[in-house]
Amino acid sequence: MEKNTNLPKEKQTVLGLYVTAKETYEKWKANPDKVILIDVRTPEEYLFVGHPTMAWKIPVIYQSYNWDAEKGKFPMNLFPDFVDRVKEIAKMDDTLFLMCRSGGRSAIAINLLAQAGFTHVYQIIDGMEGDTVDDPDSVFVGQRLKNGWKNSGCPWTYKLTPDRLLLSKN
Repeated sequence: MEKNTNLPKEKQTVLGLYVTAKETYEKWKANPDKVILIDVRTPEEYLFVGHPTMAWKIPVIYQSYNWDAEKGKFPMNLFPDFVDRVKEIAKMDDTLFLMCRSGGRSAIAINLLAQAGFTHVYQIIDGMEGDTVDDPDSVFVGQRLKNGWKNSGCPWTYKLTPDRLLLSKN
């Protein structure tokens, strides 16, 4: 766990605390009552991509289905009650580990938590699916098969665990 400024800008956080998925799982195994893992992806991702078995699932952003022609994509929007939902399961001085697909949304979530006064929030830099294969000679080029929770031997499931799911009431 260290500060790392070599990360792409979209994965950097104001707190500057970074870990890999594998490091997070090792920390959880050593102290499961003290390590709070939060997956900030969408419910659709939990269902169709899977999620860490021990994670709290607290989405930070929701998918819009209004096409943005200028950006060429469906935009995502912040849930206004994200921090409040995290406060339901964590105290300001708890140590939290946040993940998304590959590190962008969890950085946004960490910055929101830092603004609210949380100080021990780590960014899982390789997320659930990890980084893309960049070898142009690989048949897997562009696919998320490097590192990440799923590719590092960490436990995950497709089975939804509603007792660890805090959805927005907005």
